[in-house]
Amino acid sequence: MKIGVLSDTHLRSPDKTLDHILDKLFADADMILHAGDIVTARVLERIEERGVLAVCGNMDDFEVADWIPQTRVISAAGLRIGLIHGWGARQGLEERLVMRFDDPKPDLIVYGHTHTPFWGKVNGVRMFNPGTAAVRGFGAAGTVGLLEIEDGSIAPLIIPVERQ
Repeated sequence: MKIGVLSDTHLRSPDKTLDHILDKLFADADMILHAGDIVTARVLERIEERGVLAVCGNMDDFEVADWIPQTRVISAAGLRIGLIHGWGARQGLEERLVMRFDDPKPDLIVYGHTHTPFWGKVNGVRMFNPGTAAVRGFGAAGTVGLLEIEDGSIAPLIIPVERQ
């Protein structure tokens, strides 16, 4: 199973870069997850057109926060995947996120907030952050992720995103 993962798009309205991510980079994904900071309902409507499962982040407006939950637990490829954005300081974030989920803990937690890609284990739980899909000026690329899951094994991939 292939799962496309994005977070921290920070868009006021859909753009060509978001379309490129959803329709090209994730064209063959079986599922797409968005770990928050979508920002507006217009962007949320666009990602939901593609069937994206999302959670709200700390920068999402009230309309988005009323529309989608702060956390989700999704069953996919025989795994329980926790989806959450994150909040507060980077220091200790992953530990706080693990504690946010009840026992039994998810097999994998997908999160955002830091804008920095991460793959690793924290307190025995696998965690994945795709970084930020937002492409800023000055030539800085954003990043998204792809998780390939087979027989409980997870192969993460970070994909650079250029402005379209």
